[in-house]
Amino acid sequence: MFVTPALAQAAGPASDPLASLMIPMLLMLAIFYFLLIRPQSKRAKEHRDRMNSVRRGDTVVTSGGMVGRVTKVTDTSDEIEVELADNLKVRIVKSTLIDVRSKGEPVKDTAA
Repeated sequence: MFVTPALAQAAGPASDPLASLMIPMLLMLAIFYFLLIRPQSKRAKEHRDRMNSVRRGDTVVTSGGMVGRVTKVTDTSDEIEVELADNLKVRIVKSTLIDVRSKGEPVKDTAA
């Protein structure tokens, strides 16, 4: 009496739930790539190149906070020799360098 029978409505075009989720996810991935991943990898590459171009006479900072002058670099090894004080030379791994403070003049070779 007061209740009318429900009429079946024609179904509209079915939207693909996978497509509606993929577009925002791809957009978020693109934003993360351009704002976080790409700049970080660029900085890491610059740091790696800078540390690999260390030469004798450069002032470097180690990850332990020690500042010293490079006295020996070999191309075949990943170790360098750093003079921290007079008559105090230590061998450190290049990957533990944080910064190259100043590019110095190469030390003259005395073994000639």
